[in-house]
Amino acid sequence: MTERETWATRLGFILAAVGSAVGLGNIWRFPFQTADNGGAAFLVVYLASMLIIGIPAILAEFVIGRRANTDAIGAFRSLGKSNWRFVGAIGILASFWTLSYYSVIGGWVARYVAGSVTGSALAAPEGYFGAISVGLPSVVTHAVFMTTVIVIVAAGIERGIELATKFMVPSVIVLLIGLAVYAVTLPGSGQGYGFFLTPDFGVVATNFTSILPLAFGQALFSLSLGFSVMITYASYLGRDDSLFADGLLIAVTNTFVGMLAGLVVLPLLFAAGVQPGEGGVGAVFISIPTALASLPGGGLVGRAVGVVFFAVVLVAALSSAISLLEAAVAYAVDTFGLGRVPAAVGLGVGAFALGIPSAIDTAWLEWFDGIGVTLLLPLGVLSVVLFVGWAMGSAATEELRDGMGLGGVSPIWLWTLRTVVLLVVLVVVALNFQDLFLTPNAGDYYIVPPLG
Repeated sequence: MTERETWATRLGFILAAVGSAVGLGNIWRFPFQTADNGGAAFLVVYLASMLIIGIPAILAEFVIGRRANTDAIGAFRSLGKSNWRFVGAIGILASFWTLSYYSVIGGWVARYVAGSVTGSALAAPEGYFGAISVGLPSVVTHAVFMTTVIVIVAAGIERGIELATKFMVPSVIVLLIGLAVYAVTLPGSGQGYGFFLTPDFGVVATNFTSILPLAFGQALFSLSLGFSVMITYASYLGRDDSLFADGLLIAVTNTFVGMLAGLVVLPLLFAAGVQPGEGGVGAVFISIPTALASLPGGGLVGRAVGVVFFAVVLVAALSSAISLLEAAVAYAVDTFGLGRVPAAVGLGVGAFALGIPSAIDTAWLEWFDGIGVTLLLPLGVLSVVLFVGWAMGSAATEELRDGMGLGGVSPIWLWTLRTVVLLVVLVVVALNFQDLFLTPNAGDYYIVPPLG
């Protein structure tokens, strides 16, 4: 039997996990979720969700993965809890589901890098987005992006994922810092900073029940929780790694990158007089080019900034997409003994096929995104919290203590998971179910796909 792969270095694992977290969720979704939901008011709830839910939950997934040392479904059999295998199955379904439309957006981003070079993406932003986001052009770029993801995952943990993310993650951070510094120099950008960083707690109080599920979903999405990704990545870890230190570092880095994205996007939009809350799934693809076209210094400046910005988004999208495919590939390799290459190709082609409706019509992409973030991710996290908190119990604290050197933290973490985290997750799941199944949306319910 072939020996199971592992990370070559601890840094490789951290960068791969950060790469999974630092993706479209932080750059495509986060700034515009913030803009649509009260600016700094949303940011406050998001940061609270990250602290109260995100960090304990990522540690829970790490504990399962490292202790079992196998894929996200087989992990529960390995831990002697076969009747809990559905937890891993929900996560892998969420990964596969999300990858299908994530790849479509990744293809759009690649087109925007090219469109920024030529200037066509900036000349008529709405028309350009309409032309590349639906139909055959969108299917083609979806195929190109998915092929790239398949190639990286097929190359393996050390030679594929670890090698790629060691380049991708530092590149994203350095380029975002450069863009954030540039945004400071723009006249009128101060309004963007005020909108992003000055919370109105009255808005938080008035809209808490609508902001909480969105901020919670954003925290899960941006940390890759509920996808079984962190279970899978942790399964390649050694026994001497500190799960607590690694989880904290990953969460902090992810939040830092999200904040950087906000400090780039919102000041840029306000400086150009562009309303940041407009555009739906295409917000970043319409608002950003509109703002770039009006930058001081002429069209060359806008095109140059556009190339850098969309290159950052593309690299971030790739780093996340490879983790979504890896969760399913690990299951196929560990459970059925498939080779990594055929598993990556077969599952990648399957995700591509599932994403074709999203590539043809953005209404389908919005529906897929809504079901993934509102239904699958919270259910996945709820299942993980219940399993680690109440089924693993002392075994979970024992696993967290290994390599940590902070034994007193483990019981506090476990009881936080069993009480505070569980209560918040249950509330959010209830609110999400109300939105999906009981709240009419444009004459129908959100759970109903856009067949018309």
